[in-house]
Amino acid sequence: MSSERERMLDGLLYDASDAELVAMRRHARNVLREYNATPADTDEDDARRREMLKKFFGSTGNSFKIEPPFFCDYGCNIYVGEAFYMNFDCVILDCARVDIGRDVMCGPKVQIYTARHPVIAAERIKGPELASPIKIGDNVWLGGGCIICPGVTIGDNSTVAAGAVVTKDVPANVVVGGNPATIIKELPPPADS
Repeated sequence: MSSERERMLDGLLYDASDAELVAMRRHARNVLREYNATPADTDEDDARRREMLKKFFGSTGNSFKIEPPFFCDYGCNIYVGEAFYMNFDCVILDCARVDIGRDVMCGPKVQIYTARHPVIAAERIKGPELASPIKIGDNVWLGGGCIICPGVTIGDNSTVAAGAVVTKDVPANVVVGGNPATIIKELPPPADS
C-alpha cells in the first residue's frame, strides 16, 4: 500500500493530515520563518539565503534569487533552473512537483498552485486532496500577481501577463493574459533556435 506522500506525488486522492506530511509542512514553515527573517543587508546575507534554499528545494541552479517573504508547502518538490528570479511575496504550493526552467523571472505576488480539491462537494467535504504537477519552461516571464493553476505547463520563451489566471497549458513563444488566460500575441522564436 502506498503512503499518503506517494499518493500525493502520484496525483491520487490523499490525506493531508497524514503525520509524515504534517511533519514535512512544519519543517517547511520553520525553514521559511528563518529564511524570511534573514537580513538582506549584504551579499553574504543573499548567499546565506541561497544556501538555505539549495538544501531545502529538490534542486536549484547555482545562480538564483527569491526575495523574501516567500512561502511554500514542502520545498522538496520545487526544482528551479539557473538564473531563476522570484520577486517579493510569492507562493508555491508544491504538493506535486514544480519544475521551473532556466532564466525564468517572476513578478511580485506570483502564485503557483499544484494543490487542488475534488469539485464534487460530497467528496470534497470528506477531506481528501489532490495535486497535479506544474512545468514552466526556459526564458519565461510570470507577471506580478498571476496565478498558475494545477497541472499547467508553460512553454519556453512565453510571457504571462500580470494578474492572469492560467488554467490551461501555454505553448512556447506567446503572451497570455486575462482570466482565464488566453493567447494575446504570438512571439517570434529566439534567433538561436
